Amino acid sequence: MSQIRPAGTEGPGTDAKVADVPESWPVERSEDRFRSHRVGMRTDWLQMPGPDGAPATVARDYMVHLGAAAALALDGAGRVLLQRQYRHAARHLLWELPAGIIDGEGEGPLATARRELVEEAGLRAGTWHELADFFPSPGFSDERIHVFLARGLSEVPEEEIDFVRQHEEADLVSEWVPLEDAVGLVLSGRLHNGATVIGILAAHAASREGFAGLREAS
Repeated sequence: MSQIRPAGTEGPGTDAKVADVPESWPVERSEDRFRSHRVGMRTDWLQMPGPDGAPATVARDYMVHLGAAAALALDGAGRVLLQRQYRHAARHLLWELPAGIIDGEGEGPLATARRELVEEAGLRAGTWHELADFFPSPGFSDERIHVFLARGLSEVPEEEIDFVRQHEEADLVSEWVPLEDAVGLVLSGRLHNGATVIGILAAHAASREGFAGLREAS
């Protein structure tokens, strides 16, 4: 049975820190199976180690995604903004953080989170920190989601919002929920959106140190 080594000690093939790192097995060829304006499906033929140690060619299908960003807006009373939105693939009305795909021209994760907070909630934030950065389904998709903590909130005048809510966003319902209560909603199985669950738990953990240990958003 493998053993967890104390921080600061090293063994063969280990590092003093546990951290994910970029890595890629050789790709012989790729084929796009489907492409829309938001996502695609691709098959890669990889060179992987076989059972006898010799290289073997294996096909892997996965979704190609632009990535997404979410904003956990926390007001001065310690409340989190949650918004209810219909999600057809899940056949659910889900309570979520303001979030969206990183599809603006030249836009990065933080810019997307800022934009979505304005468009969906009519809010700006004076302080931004990164709460989490994760792959929601790495065995099936290359999608990566960044969740940011947004504080120092102020309302954006309606005339300054250059966005028309339609389709799923046309009937958003918003609620401000105390952070402690939001954790309870997660642990009781009442919230299911991945970025929302991770963001709430990360914000609650960070709040114990007054958010001092968070990375500045950039």
